[in-house]
Amino acid sequence: MEIFTQQLLNGIVLGSVYAMVAVGYTMVYGILQLINFAHGEVLMVGAMLGLSFVTFVTVLYPSLPAAFILVGAISVAAVACPILSATIERIAYKPLRKAPRLAPLITAIGVSIILQTLAMIIWGANPKVFPDLLPTNTFLIGGAIIAPKQLLILFVAFFSMVLLIFLVNKTTLGRAMRAVSESPSNASLLGISVDSIIRITFMLGAILAGVAGVLVALNYNFVHFTMGFLLGLKAFTAAVLGGIGNIAGAVLGGLLLGVIESLGAGYIGDFTNGFLGSHYQDIFSFVILIIVLLFKPTGILGEKIADRA
Repeated sequence: MEIFTQQLLNGIVLGSVYAMVAVGYTMVYGILQLINFAHGEVLMVGAMLGLSFVTFVTVLYPSLPAAFILVGAISVAAVACPILSATIERIAYKPLRKAPRLAPLITAIGVSIILQTLAMIIWGANPKVFPDLLPTNTFLIGGAIIAPKQLLILFVAFFSMVLLIFLVNKTTLGRAMRAVSESPSNASLLGISVDSIIRITFMLGAILAGVAGVLVALNYNFVHFTMGFLLGLKAFTAAVLGGIGNIAGAVLGGLLLGVIESLGAGYIGDFTNGFLGSHYQDIFSFVILIIVLLFKPTGILGEKIADRA
């Protein structure tokens, strides 16, 4: 029972990260029907910038409390990543809005490769250590062990998801986003700046991705220029699982995927006496993606694409 509780908790923490990143995919798709495959690289850039900030501040102000340095790293990622994402949207995606859907998809993959290459040039090809900026003592909750950095991930993910859902459902900006999602042409006739709403949508998703990048780096204590690729694919799987285009579905899909991965890796490892271990953890995401696309392509909370036409 304790093993189950521990794996469940690990899955919720992992799923919280997936949810934060999946929201970016689902928001952009909800408005443009575009899969932004460069979104995972935005997370990677956030982690890299966070590490650079930590390194720089630690050298200049070695006596500064680590918690303040972490807040600064998260803030830098939360500011820089939306600027990067808005730039990508303006240069790579906006000119292709009326092009066949394959064109922006290929462009997104190209942007992803460009960002990876630039990150490798700037920060190097070798993995880098992200320092522990929080106490390493652990707590016992219901038979499961949890560290302060995992508690931080849960808190930030919960707070950001609640804030985002409130923004989309209860504010003027959110109503404008939903109007553009339903019909950009009609929204434009109502005086809504479609270009601005699309740009803001990219930026909101990038804020969450950048923050998630720093939290992932803190949790696993490393950064690498390829770290956003697989995590981005898993977050996309979570968005499809929950219902691409649905924010609540992205959150649900992220949590479910994290729990399924954690429980599957733990119990398959036990069943095979450690022979398979956690090497099969990454496979679960894509098996789930195939199953969802085969039997329920709209996802758990998604709607048919035809209903959006």
